[in-house]
Amino acid sequence: MPLPVPVLPDGVDPAWLPPAAFEAIGRRRTLIRGSGLLVDTVHGEVAEACARFGGSVVRDASPEPCDLVLDVSGTDDGEAFTLKRAEGRTTVTASGRHGLLHGLFHLVRLGEEAFRGERAAHTHRPAVALRVLDHWDNVAVHPVMGQVERGYSGGSLFWRDGRARGDLERVRVYARLLAACGINAVTVNNVNVHATEARLLTERIGDVARIAEAFRPYGIRTHLSVSFAAPILLGGLDTADPLDHGVRRWWERATAEVYAAIPDFGGYLVKADSEGQPGPFAYGRSHADGANLLAAALAPYGGTVRWRAFVYDHRQDWRDRSTDRARAAYDHFVPLDGEFAANAVLQVKHGPMDFQVREPVSPLLGAMPGTRLAVEMQATQEYTGQQRHACWLGPMWSEALRFRPEGTDPVGGLSDGLVAVSNAGADPFWTGHPLAQSNLYTFGRLAWDPGADPLAILDDWIGLTFGPDPAEGVRAVLAGSWRTYEKYTAPLGVGFMVQPGHHYGPSVDGYEYSPWGTYHFADRDGIGVDRSVATGTGYAGQYAKPWAEVYESPASCPDELLLFFHHVPYGHVLHSGKTVIQHIYDTHFEGVEEVEEAREVWGSLGQSVDPERHARVTERFAEQLRCAREWRDQINSYFLRKSGVPDERGRALY
Repeated sequence: MPLPVPVLPDGVDPAWLPPAAFEAIGRRRTLIRGSGLLVDTVHGEVAEACARFGGSVVRDASPEPCDLVLDVSGTDDGEAFTLKRAEGRTTVTASGRHGLLHGLFHLVRLGEEAFRGERAAHTHRPAVALRVLDHWDNVAVHPVMGQVERGYSGGSLFWRDGRARGDLERVRVYARLLAACGINAVTVNNVNVHATEARLLTERIGDVARIAEAFRPYGIRTHLSVSFAAPILLGGLDTADPLDHGVRRWWERATAEVYAAIPDFGGYLVKADSEGQPGPFAYGRSHADGANLLAAALAPYGGTVRWRAFVYDHRQDWRDRSTDRARAAYDHFVPLDGEFAANAVLQVKHGPMDFQVREPVSPLLGAMPGTRLAVEMQATQEYTGQQRHACWLGPMWSEALRFRPEGTDPVGGLSDGLVAVSNAGADPFWTGHPLAQSNLYTFGRLAWDPGADPLAILDDWIGLTFGPDPAEGVRAVLAGSWRTYEKYTAPLGVGFMVQPGHHYGPSVDGYEYSPWGTYHFADRDGIGVDRSVATGTGYAGQYAKPWAEVYESPASCPDELLLFFHHVPYGHVLHSGKTVIQHIYDTHFEGVEEVEEAREVWGSLGQSVDPERHARVTERFAEQLRCAREWRDQINSYFLRKSGVPDERGRALY
C-alpha cells in the first residue's frame, strides 16, 4: 500500500521539494515493483504526484505499457540504482529498497530530462556509505546554549519542554527533504551532552524511538550523542573506566535496550576529553580504549561509534608560542592508528582548527591508513555569518574533499563517512536565511558524490527551489558568496577575528590572549603564526610530501593560507603581486562592494521570487551589509594602526 506523503505544515517552506518538482513524474503512467516500507514510500510519492498532475500508478504488474518503471531487483538494503531510457520507457532498477528511493529523487532532479530521448544504462551509487547530519539540539533549554547550540534557525525540530515533540509531522517532512539530497543518518541531540540529553540513552529512549519512527520511511537511521560518563551519570557506577568489566557490562545492557526500542538504530556519537567533556584520559586510558568500549557494545547490532577527534588543550597559556592548537588532533590520534575497532569511526574536522572560513585540510585525514575516518563539516554557519549572511559553502567543502593528502587519493575517497553539523531548525524556512538551504542541500549531494561539481549542485537546488525565472540572479548572488565573506572578514587564513563566545561580528583581538589558543600575533612588524618546522611550531611537518614542503616556506605557501603558516612583514609580497597590508585593505573594500552588488541583484528578483522568501532575504542582506562594513572598518583601522602603512589608494581607513 502507498505510504502517505507527510503533510507540510501551514506556513512552512517546501524548500527543494515543491509540488512542481514532481510534475514530470506525475504526468506519467508508472509501474512499481517490490515490497517493503521504502517501496511503499516511493509508491506514496508517485501516487500523490499522479493525483496532482493526471498520471497513474500501478503496483507489481500491468497489462498496459508504462512510461516509467521503478523496480527493486533484490532484497538487500543497498543504495545503488541504475537509470536508463529505451524505447520510450524510463526505468530505475535498484538492488535494494533504499536504492529505489534514491532513484526516485534522482528523477525529481532531472524532471523532463528523464523522459527525453535515449539514455544508456548508468548506475549511481554513493561514494560514502555514512552521510550524517549532527543536530546540536538540547532536549531541555540550556541556560547558556539555549535549545540549539550554534543554531541559527529557531528551536529544535525534535524537542520541546524536555521531551520529543507531540506532533512529529514536520520531522517526517524533514526526513523527506534529507532523503532527497542523499543524507541517510541523523544525530538528534547535542554533542555536548548535558544532563537531560544523557537520559535519552536510558529512561527517555522511547522519545528517541518516536523520532526514529518519523525518519524510518525515508531510509534515515537515527544516531544519539552519548556521554562517556553515562555509567556514572545514569548507572550509579563510581567509574567510567573503559577497561572496567562493570562499565563494559553497563554499556552492553544499555545498548541492548536501545536496540530493543529502535531496531535500526545507527550508533553513538562521542565527544570525549574535549572542552570539558569527560573521557578516557581521566583513567589513564587512550581514546582507542574509549571508542572500542562503545564499539564492542554496538557490534552485535551492526552499529557504529563515531568518536570525534576534536581534542585539544583549551586552557593553554597564550604566552607559550610552542603550543599550537592546530597540532592537537594529529598529535593525539596518529599514534593510535590501527588500534580502533572495525566499527569505530574517527570523526575529524576538515580543518585543524574550528570551521574557519579558510583553513588547510587537516593532516590527520591523510595520516591514519589503519583507521576508519569520517570528515566533519559545519553546515550551520558559526564562523561564516550565522545564517544572517549569504555564504554558500559548496566550494570550500569541495576543495577539502578534492584535496589529495599524499598526492594520490582525495580526502573524499579516503573517507568512511561525511558529517555536517546541521543548520536546520523550527524556522518556517528551515535554515533561518532561505539561501542557507543551499548549504544543507549541497552537503547532502557532496556526501553522496564528493567529486561532484558544486556549481552543478547549486544549479539543481536553484532549479528545484525557485524554478527557471530567477535562476540566473540567484546563482549570481550565491556562486561567489563564500569568497566574498572571506574578503571582508579574516585575511589570508588567519581566522578567529570574531567576538568571543557567540562568534558573530569582528573582534580582531577577541581570541588573542585567550586560553582557547587561537592567535594571529599581529605586531608593528607583521602578522601570522609561524607553523614551519624550521622556526615555528612544526605543524607544517605533520603533512606528507609534497604538502609539507609547500607549506614550509612563505615562498611556496599559497597566498590564501600564508598567515596560517607564517609570520610575515606587512610589506611581504604575495604571489598576486600585492603586499600583505594592501591585500588586507583591498579585499575588505572589495568584500563590502560585492555584498552591495549581491543585494542589488536580489532586489531585482522581487517579481520572480515569492514575497515571503524575498522579504526574508532582503532583511538578511541589510544586516549582512551593515556587518560587512563593520568588518571592513575595524580590520582596516586595526592594521593601519599596527603597521603605520597607509592605503596606497588613499581611502579612509578610520
